[in-house]
Amino acid sequence: MGLLLSACAAATYPAGPDIRSAALEADAIVAADGARLPLRSWLPPGEPKAVIVAVHGMNDYSNAFDGVGKALAAKGIAVHAYDQRGFGQAPHPGWWSSTETMAADLRVAAHLLQARHPGLPLYVLGESMGGAVAIEAAVHAPPPEVKGVILSAPAVWGRSSMGLFQRAVLWLSYRIAPGWTLTGRGLKIQPSDNIEMLRALSRDPLVIKETRVDTVHGMVDLMDAAQEDAPRLELPALLLYGARDEIIPPEPTWAAVAALPHLGDSQRAALYAGGWHMLLRDLQAQVVIDDIAAWIADRSAPLPSGADRAASGKLATLASETR
Repeated sequence: MGLLLSACAAATYPAGPDIRSAALEADAIVAADGARLPLRSWLPPGEPKAVIVAVHGMNDYSNAFDGVGKALAAKGIAVHAYDQRGFGQAPHPGWWSSTETMAADLRVAAHLLQARHPGLPLYVLGESMGGAVAIEAAVHAPPPEVKGVILSAPAVWGRSSMGLFQRAVLWLSYRIAPGWTLTGRGLKIQPSDNIEMLRALSRDPLVIKETRVDTVHGMVDLMDAAQEDAPRLELPALLLYGARDEIIPPEPTWAAVAALPHLGDSQRAALYAGGWHMLLRDLQAQVVIDDIAAWIADRSAPLPSGADRAASGKLATLASETR
């Protein structure tokens, strides 16, 4: 009976009322409601020339940026990543908070980390779900500290881009059994060509393997918001996408790219022919990392890999097909 009741009860854990000032500790961001968000940092051996706040994807946590953090630190860029609420070792793992809470936490992180690195340019790097959070934080009350956003396969796959069957299943399951969990087994979806990395994720106890239906519902709400708000993104942006991505479909991704208000000026896209969803952990991750570092150094220069030219070609092809 208890199991049935839990399956019928939707629950979220958004931020509570402020009880203190937000603070930065050596290994955590402490939000104003007292929530402690574990923090990992990768620092250059000398004085950094830029700072990145990294926001992880669905069911992952800050350790997702271990490889890219070390690689960018070697290039003189400090990287800080935190566990978002509901993930990793943050409060209420496995339970959704809210779009507004996740965006607010990112703004707090940006403010506190800028204070740790005064005078340095600060960027947000969002992967998948984290990319959607970055869009929401940047569009609604954008943090003044942030000089640009880097969106790696951002989750912009909202309901308007889903099929009727997918929308109906989500609607029905959320109302009937929001507490049920889904594993994704049997879907035959590959997120990366880095098989060793994927096996390590399957063994990591902090990576969530079973997702509540109400958490999926919250994730889709976030994707709805990011899809709708992408055309309102004013900050400089670099959007990264892999041609072999099996998680976020190409149609909503390229629609979001085409809708960017400053595309071709302070905003650009990069397309990696051999890239999968986990671009920053694929076997060709170093190519993507080099592009990120180059863009931070000079946002007007062509990317070393040529992935920006590939994206421009893709956009031109799509535009000709719709004429």
